[in-house]
Amino acid sequence: MHVHILGICGTFMGGVAVIAKELGYRVSGSDANVYPPMSTMLRDKGIEITEGYDPAQLSPAPDLIIVGNAMKRGNPCVEYMLNEGLPFVSGPEWLEHYVLNTRKVIGVAGTHGKTSTSAMCAWVLECAGYKPGFLIGGVPGNFDTSARVGDSPYFVIESDEYDCAFFDKRSKFVHYRPFVQILNNLEYDHADIFEDIRAIQKQFHHLVRIIPGKGEVIVPCDSRTLDEVIDMGCWSNLVRTGAPGAGIYAELKKDDGSVFAVYEKDGTWIGEVSWEGIGIHNVRNALMAIEAARFIGISPEISVAALCEFKMPKRRMEFKGEKNGISLYDDFAHHPTAIRTTLDGLRKKVGSEKKIIAVFEPRSNTMKLGVNHEQLQDALAIADTIYMYAPDGLKWNTDELADGHKFNVCHDFDAMLEDIKREAKSGDVILVMSNGGFNGIQGKLLERL
Repeated sequence: MHVHILGICGTFMGGVAVIAKELGYRVSGSDANVYPPMSTMLRDKGIEITEGYDPAQLSPAPDLIIVGNAMKRGNPCVEYMLNEGLPFVSGPEWLEHYVLNTRKVIGVAGTHGKTSTSAMCAWVLECAGYKPGFLIGGVPGNFDTSARVGDSPYFVIESDEYDCAFFDKRSKFVHYRPFVQILNNLEYDHADIFEDIRAIQKQFHHLVRIIPGKGEVIVPCDSRTLDEVIDMGCWSNLVRTGAPGAGIYAELKKDDGSVFAVYEKDGTWIGEVSWEGIGIHNVRNALMAIEAARFIGISPEISVAALCEFKMPKRRMEFKGEKNGISLYDDFAHHPTAIRTTLDGLRKKVGSEKKIIAVFEPRSNTMKLGVNHEQLQDALAIADTIYMYAPDGLKWNTDELADGHKFNVCHDFDAMLEDIKREAKSGDVILVMSNGGFNGIQGKLLERL
């Protein structure tokens, strides 16, 4: 069977392509921008890639077209597909019917931490000998691929609340049939498709409604927005984490979260994690992964040992290099809460004496629309100096954030690089934050430094 994937180079659709190839399908696909590392990984696996959306790629017709959620009406391939009556499906629906319907799914949902927590769950299962399948929306540090079929009943998937396709506006995760579902956190995001946080809570409620009674829902102890979701109805085993007396919890042994002890809710010591992760957010993610693994029979002690060997996914506080005594880190943070917790973890890692230069790109659809922008100054306040790149096309006045001293709003990318180069001195730390390519800024900064 020949499947053709429109929008194949996104992390999710690329993962779908890898899984389809492993299952024995002939797989081809196209994207507007074909570039490494995803294009390289796909071609190494024998997957044919076409750049652009010329309808000629659909002739002769494939047996099935899998449509990415970046595709819109007016796209030449989409119009040809509809006019010719070719069979099509969204990526999440394809996974539901061809992969997940025979597996016990461990889902990870939340505004923040989905990729890291999914990678933790997959690694814990791997260390326990379970050989899970997985689809992770990033490049995990412990595996050489972001997706695989696996060789066990278990499948770990990053449960995204974004919509499926132009013809299916439900959240992706309603297709995943989870047996164990982590709900990490819930804040307002994706302002391009959700009117308010209640609209997101409704989708999370739809997810909770399809979890079997003998399954499990894992939530943190301190999330009002998730408590409101649970109050809409929960028919599964409900487990909480993060506080003594309520669920397993952690005690930091180092302020940056790189070492922490794990305890049962009654105070019984489980073990100590010493790992490369930093930030209280990653400690919380780890507790979620430990609890999910426990439900399928993996002892917390085994999970703790596995997490000591866990490597963070790419672009999650990834160290990119050091030049002339200046360290450069890269992170995917793009929501004010993620920015704040990421900077807090870095500050605790490097100490109060080192200067942190934060470089931020408001690239998500939510940030482009200006939603949550009033929280940016506070979120970035931990940094000593801030450079925010503001390209054309943003729907709000970014200059109102500039203070003439600490917070710099930059409209010229190359000029911003020169400003950072002049400011950075030996001993300083630069943290780049964006959920996109950011014009390859990491490599360009290292060259200039």
